[in-house]
Amino acid sequence: MSELLKVENLSKYFPVRGGLLRRARKQLKAVDDVSFSIARGRTLGLVGESGCGKSTLGRAIIRLLEPTAGTVALEGTRITELTRRELFERRRDMQIIFQDPYASLSPRRTVGQTLLEPLETHRMMTPARRRDWLLELLEIVGLREHILTRYPHEFSGGQRQRVGIARALTLKPKFIVADEAVSALDVSVQSQVLNLLRKLQREFGISFLFISHDLAVVQHISDEVGVMYLGKIVEMTSASRLFARPLHPYTEALMSAVPVPDPARKSSRIVLQGDVPSPIDPPGGCPFHTRCPRVMEVCRVTPPPTVNAGSTEAPHFVNCHLFPVPNTEEDV
Repeated sequence: MSELLKVENLSKYFPVRGGLLRRARKQLKAVDDVSFSIARGRTLGLVGESGCGKSTLGRAIIRLLEPTAGTVALEGTRITELTRRELFERRRDMQIIFQDPYASLSPRRTVGQTLLEPLETHRMMTPARRRDWLLELLEIVGLREHILTRYPHEFSGGQRQRVGIARALTLKPKFIVADEAVSALDVSVQSQVLNLLRKLQREFGISFLFISHDLAVVQHISDEVGVMYLGKIVEMTSASRLFARPLHPYTEALMSAVPVPDPARKSSRIVLQGDVPSPIDPPGGCPFHTRCPRVMEVCRVTPPPTVNAGSTEAPHFVNCHLFPVPNTEEDV
């Protein structure tokens, strides 16, 4: 399966200013040295606690936020090295579905004006073909033609999210960042939107970065899953492998918090002690060691390596001292 998106050592730091002259005193490390890839027509789910850097990572990938360091390549083209004009041309291949559709849709524009704007900006299609495409889009996302003249406040949350999805599809992109795309919706509507995204992926071959804090949703829609903590990805593998056998202590704690829909089964909840450290002043060694129930002395002083605890055919990457780097000399 061909690779569509490749992220290498991506970081995004924000200056923390203070003092009389408002100089940058420290840096908030929202995303710190993240690497992964997404194949064409696949979905990578990204999970973690609020504030761990998931949304910042998604926006840095498509350069809504300028990365501090690292590279992002889409079909071999390094997005992070494009000029403003070159980036404009590639925008049609990268889109985003925002978490809050009401905030991301202009209250002064009708749905028709909102959906037409990308086509007009990128000068795609003739005026007659644009209307036909909009009607086709509405049918794809389960909406009707009459909504083109209506405003965002006239819709329910699920309908607004469908408009947001339609807007993301307008330019026929190859890659979409879905940032908490269903978190604000009722469970029944969540199911409809998730099934819609799966259907669109099959029909158009779109690759998704699906950001969520809901593990059940991520398990349903993702092919691979990355677990993020304090700006770093601490575990990544296929969805089936991760949910069957999580390796990192943080992932185990997240999994234990998922409600079990069976009163006969007792869940063994892992309660993490303390608060998430500040990304302005992260702890030395492993960033999770201040809360880890299996912490060792090496965790406090040495950053853990990323190790493939799976196989070449079925990789399972984990960033933890519990899984030491194999000694290649002994293997030989």
